[in-house]
Amino acid sequence: MIYIFDLDDTLYDERQYVESGLAAAASSVEKTWNVDKRSGFQELVTLLDRNGRGRIFNDYLANHGIAVNKKNVRACVSAYRLHQPTLTLPDNHLTLLERLPKPLYLVTDGNKVVQSKKVEALNIAHYFKRVFVTHRFGVQHAKPSTYCFEKIKQAEQCQWHEMVYIGDNPAKDFVNLNKLGMPTVRVLTGVHKNAPAKPGFDAKFTIQNLNELPALSL
Repeated sequence: MIYIFDLDDTLYDERQYVESGLAAAASSVEKTWNVDKRSGFQELVTLLDRNGRGRIFNDYLANHGIAVNKKNVRACVSAYRLHQPTLTLPDNHLTLLERLPKPLYLVTDGNKVVQSKKVEALNIAHYFKRVFVTHRFGVQHAKPSTYCFEKIKQAEQCQWHEMVYIGDNPAKDFVNLNKLGMPTVRVLTGVHKNAPAKPGFDAKFTIQNLNELPALSL
């Protein structure tokens, strides 16, 4: 069986990255507009918990009387996306990656610079034969597209049932892979752990955490 992993909220808690990015944005705002970065970071976390990420920088700038225009918002977004994060992979996840049969693959959506920085910060690239950031191939090949999985299938000269994908988001991670007969595993961690799944969208297997993966005997 060839194990393929998602990254965010599957292998590590993405909240780590979000808070790391908000700290970088707060630091950038301090340098440009002299808003204290420590209290600013706490304010950004409060805005995140209250309203999500959608307009967080717009609201933060407005709260401090800073013009909410494209240039200023983009400066915050750039600080967030381009910072080098500090991230930690749980020890049990490292052990799992070491013990699973090789090769392993990683398939993750998102900005290619951001996702690459995450992989670098976690120091996990060496566990994987290849890391696929779907957006490198165009946003049309982001999940639920099977494009990157087809590339893995071709590289390994295997069948769909000989690969398994482990992810967390029932809105996009599993639906098209299920149709191909590929085993899928949903780990109930991160922001999507309580998300309901439409018919056909959920994984074939569900686990509470990655510690339970070996017991599936795939």
